[in-house]
Amino acid sequence: MVFFVLRFETTVAQPVSAQGVGLHSGVPVTITIQPAAVGAGIVFRRTDLSNFELPASWRHVARVSYATSLMRQGVLISTTEHLLSVLYSMGVDNAYIDIDNLEVPILDGSGLPFVKLLEQAGIQTYKKRRKYLRIVKPVTVEQGNKRISILPADSFLLSCDIYFDHPLVGRQSMEMELTPERYATEIAAARTFGFEYELDQMRNMGLIRGADLTNAVCFDREKVLNPGGLRFPDEPCRHKVLDLIGDLALIGRPLLGHVIAERAGHAMHAALVARIMQDNSLYETITFDQLASRATHALVG
Repeated sequence: MVFFVLRFETTVAQPVSAQGVGLHSGVPVTITIQPAAVGAGIVFRRTDLSNFELPASWRHVARVSYATSLMRQGVLISTTEHLLSVLYSMGVDNAYIDIDNLEVPILDGSGLPFVKLLEQAGIQTYKKRRKYLRIVKPVTVEQGNKRISILPADSFLLSCDIYFDHPLVGRQSMEMELTPERYATEIAAARTFGFEYELDQMRNMGLIRGADLTNAVCFDREKVLNPGGLRFPDEPCRHKVLDLIGDLALIGRPLLGHVIAERAGHAMHAALVARIMQDNSLYETITFDQLASRATHALVG
């Protein structure tokens, strides 16, 4: 059965910009999402470094602690996962991301501001057929009680399970087939989160210098410190799904498979992507038309 699959490659119809601060660095930063030619993929350009280009690819993953950072020839771009999650989920294949500092702005801590930017930009569709990476063999990465797997499927399905020892979090799970509409309404608004008792340790590590209650959910040992509370009862799980999609986007092609993440984080996401991309027997590339033809033959047969 063929589920939600886009047929042709896309880009943004016009440039759109946003300004903010980096979650971990605290630096001011402006990004502009620019149209890009067919086949370009998603490419960051450091406008403060003579438009140095850094493709959003698994090959350039540099750091995966608390955020996913990319590096090429010593040039770094941090906290890429929220923006990449939105571009991937909303069906944008090609774009230049002009950025004038080393970290993507956190904005309100969710993907929703980026979704609104894309709505403002509009989407341009090319005539080139979109090529999907379809998983044909199960793949699993495990570490202790953490695991992430991907199984063959004809759509992009996600199952996510998290556990935090907190009365407002505990065990949370969700499963969904990813479409732009479901992402925009069910995932995009979920914010990054943390726990008050970890803040000093993280700041001592040089992290979360730009964090406050306008761009992250903070839990003390009993409650949510943000004046407006949570946006969803299971907001932490939904945000983990957002992060997961952003890290999987580094494959560089839209994915067909069922991803099952159990207490996984950025490091395990990156390990799964690397495992897939280093073994071409695990996947095939396929167009919408080929997938639809297979489904038709299966029904007729």
